[in-house]
Amino acid sequence: MYDRTVLPNGLRILTAPMPHTRSVSINFFVGAGSRYEVDAVAGISHFLEHMLFKGTERRPTPREIAETIEGVGGIMNAGTDRELTVYWCKVPSAHFARTLDVLADNLRFSLFAPEEIEKERAVIIEELHMVEDSPGDLVGVLIDEVLWPDQPLGRDIAGSEASVKGIHRQQMVDYLQQQYVPANTVLAVAGNVTHEEVVEEAERLLGDWENRPFGAWFPAKNGQIEPRVAVKQKKTEQMHICLGLPGLSAFHPDRYTLDVLNSILGEGMSSRLFLEVREKRGLAYDVHSYVSHYQDTGAAVVSAGVDPKKVGPTIEAVLEELDRLKEDIPEEEIVKSREFIKGRLQLRMEDTRAVASWLGGQELLRKEILTVDDVVRIVDGVNADNLKRVAQDVFRRDRVNLAVVGPQRSAARLEALLK
Repeated sequence: MYDRTVLPNGLRILTAPMPHTRSVSINFFVGAGSRYEVDAVAGISHFLEHMLFKGTERRPTPREIAETIEGVGGIMNAGTDRELTVYWCKVPSAHFARTLDVLADNLRFSLFAPEEIEKERAVIIEELHMVEDSPGDLVGVLIDEVLWPDQPLGRDIAGSEASVKGIHRQQMVDYLQQQYVPANTVLAVAGNVTHEEVVEEAERLLGDWENRPFGAWFPAKNGQIEPRVAVKQKKTEQMHICLGLPGLSAFHPDRYTLDVLNSILGEGMSSRLFLEVREKRGLAYDVHSYVSHYQDTGAAVVSAGVDPKKVGPTIEAVLEELDRLKEDIPEEEIVKSREFIKGRLQLRMEDTRAVASWLGGQELLRKEILTVDDVVRIVDGVNADNLKRVAQDVFRRDRVNLAVVGPQRSAARLEALLK
């Protein structure tokens, strides 16, 4: 499925040749994210991600960088998460070398011009305001705060307005020097290009990149002994709710069993939540569930937007569905969910960017790579006994957390519902 080379400076290069395609996707994964940050510079990983598109010595303006990629029809973007930052481009394969040059130049030689920092600071603050005005997004931030209180994992990835205002140029440069090093970086490429071509260009552009020690992330803390509730009052038509429980890490042996449970619970229009909460009871337009897997912890979350008068019945319905998962699950429902997960995964792998992301993310965070066939075999091995055992372990009433955004004044009534 892929080839792997490690340069002398520690940079890992992974490629998946896809000669039937006309594109190539180039992804740089860096071990930098909100879990690496102290409170005083919360959001610096995200701020830095923005700044690496704002000019280098060879391409001094954001326009020159963008036009180099968009001028050939390519797409360029980046994203910051809790455990990594990724920079990526997808371009016609004939423009691979020039595109890799742009990304490598951004990573190594960005200017951090003071005037660009101030402009981007204002942009990020507007990004934070946008989340504040979107209750569906805001409740997702709030449930993380409830699940992981007073620690980096529970903070908004972009930080707060106060922390973003306090970040200065030297802190960015220092953080870049600390985290952006070859041994903490993975170059993943997929598409119509050979491994040899990628390695040759990477050695030319990145072979002299100096390696040095890099910082580690802050481990998760969770001493929960009873349900927790957080309410953010907003004048909205709907009440947006997230009900979350501690989940399983990316390394946990039952991680894929929980994924199958999540599929049964709340993925798609044939899931239990959709059929019960929306189709049968008419309580919500949108109701779904998702799971998150981090290196030492995880979460299982149900999300819905409902009429304020229907919050109680909706929470009760969701808790009933979580309890039902602890019972025997019909085999046909298990088969359907296994096929759903496998099918979605296999369809994703037709895209060069998805393949590069699959390789790079696993290499950086897991230090090993499961192939699609590996995951298919694991999912096929999930059975009713596994599902019942994991559901009983994860979906516990004493570890339920609730976040609510909307016209709700008090948490007391909601706490009573959970108990």
